[in-house]
Amino acid sequence: MSGAFFRVDKFIVPAAAREEFLVKVMMTHKVLEVQDGFIDHRVLEQVAGPGEFNFVTIAEWENTEVVERARAAVAAAHKGANFDPQEMFARLGIRADIAGYKPVAA
Repeated sequence: MSGAFFRVDKFIVPAAAREEFLVKVMMTHKVLEVQDGFIDHRVLEQVAGPGEFNFVTIAEWENTEVVERARAAVAAAHKGANFDPQEMFARLGIRADIAGYKPVAA
């Protein structure tokens, strides 16, 4: 898929898991920032409203092809840090909704 691509990850993070979760998110985003094709990212924490997802991360990429290479770099960094995101999610009771998005043409 050519053109801009957004990776939008939504999380339900229990209060007791907040700090560990954010440390790992920031660690992962440091890896993303240096990847070819990376444009920008945000980590958002819900402060109002009835939604169940209290954290959202958004990463903008040039296209889907660069995302595949970045995914491999993140996996290697996690392995090197002996970090298993799925284990952390299970241990801390974090639920995630992970998806890719493209801009809607006007």
